[in-house]
Amino acid sequence: MTKDMTRGTPWKLIVQFALPIMAGNLLQQLYNTADTIIVGNFNGQQALSAVGSCASLTALFTALAIGFSIGAGVLISQYFGANRLGELRRYAASSIVLMLLLGLLMSVIGFCSAELLLARFLGTPQALLPQAALYFTIYAAGLVFQFGYNIAAAILRALGDSKATLYFLLVSSVLNVALDLLFVAAFRMGVSGAAIATVISQIVSCVVGFWYMRRRYELLRFSVRELRLDRTAAGRVLKIGAPMAIQQSIVSCGFLFLQKLVNLFGESMIASYTVATRMENILMIPIIGIQNTMATFAGQNMGARQPERVSKGLGQGVLVSLLMTAALCLCQLLGMELIIRAFKLDAAAAAICRQHLFASVLSEPIFAIYFPANGMFQGVGEGFHATFYALMALGLRVVFAYSLYRTAFFGYTAIWWSQAMAWSLTLITCYAHFFRGKWKEKSLVS
Repeated sequence: MTKDMTRGTPWKLIVQFALPIMAGNLLQQLYNTADTIIVGNFNGQQALSAVGSCASLTALFTALAIGFSIGAGVLISQYFGANRLGELRRYAASSIVLMLLLGLLMSVIGFCSAELLLARFLGTPQALLPQAALYFTIYAAGLVFQFGYNIAAAILRALGDSKATLYFLLVSSVLNVALDLLFVAAFRMGVSGAAIATVISQIVSCVVGFWYMRRRYELLRFSVRELRLDRTAAGRVLKIGAPMAIQQSIVSCGFLFLQKLVNLFGESMIASYTVATRMENILMIPIIGIQNTMATFAGQNMGARQPERVSKGLGQGVLVSLLMTAALCLCQLLGMELIIRAFKLDAAAAAICRQHLFASVLSEPIFAIYFPANGMFQGVGEGFHATFYALMALGLRVVFAYSLYRTAFFGYTAIWWSQAMAWSLTLITCYAHFFRGKWKEKSLVS
């Protein structure tokens, strides 16, 4: 069902739209976390570290899928807000073809260069490299389906249907956990079993996404002839999506540098970092939900020429983001020992993990304020600024981390304290641009 976000109380619309996204993200994070728990419990800490050492690479390819999908979603949401359905169909059809082609290209690149990327760029320890390369090679084969799912989800969110992605992720999450237990726990296939389970789940979520889109919306039922690459439409999707993809990729590339730094400290640090980042991803669920919602909210309202309503929605969205994030941070603090026991960390890794989990709780409020504004800038078509802020934050974080880890005061803790330092400065810069108000003149629909 489509949702018109140009009328009604902003915070109510934002919460209603964001909750299914959050539930879907929760499912996704839970099955990612279950993946790690199952591997750690049935194959040991070394296998857990091998899977964890691939996390920044998988995040990079996922970032490209999400970034280009956001570009398509921004255009489609604004055409929907302007009630220009002919253009909406043309852009949706071209976006589907474009994303599948990009996904196929990423699958080939990832499949052919897994060991090179892990060994040369990440400095993965030699003891972990065979398992890590095996996991990522299998994972890369499913990237085309990940790109397909993301464009289906982006088109549906642009029309105001955020519940659909929850249904897709519910199916794929349950399936992934079941297959993990079958392949890893029952068949003892190790990291290859975890990777195969993920790929099968990606295929299912992609197929279900396109099936739902076609069945539910007559507007999105395309003939084979219509599914072609319109050069003008594809060009605009790439123009809007490229800054978003770059922004998402910058974040992931920053994590590649951080992963390389983490790898210097050995297996216990890698295992601890894997667990802590999984927990950080869970803390980010309401923040990312509000960010995605603000992109659609801002897109529709800018299409309807209501910039003041966009400002009002951002203020209310930030408040919702902060309240939800605070509740999750409290849960993490109270459940810290349960988290460590669930992943079967040894004493050395557990000691490091406690410090990281505590530091992440202090950083999350910064994200809760920043990311809704980032989503708003995406929705109004200010892709350059969203990309610049991401570049600034990750650049600063890498500089801080590499500068401070050699000091006696910080040591390896610079890996996580650099996060709060970098994003605090970025937050100030981002809102300075927001309050200048020039974004109010921006519209992609002429």
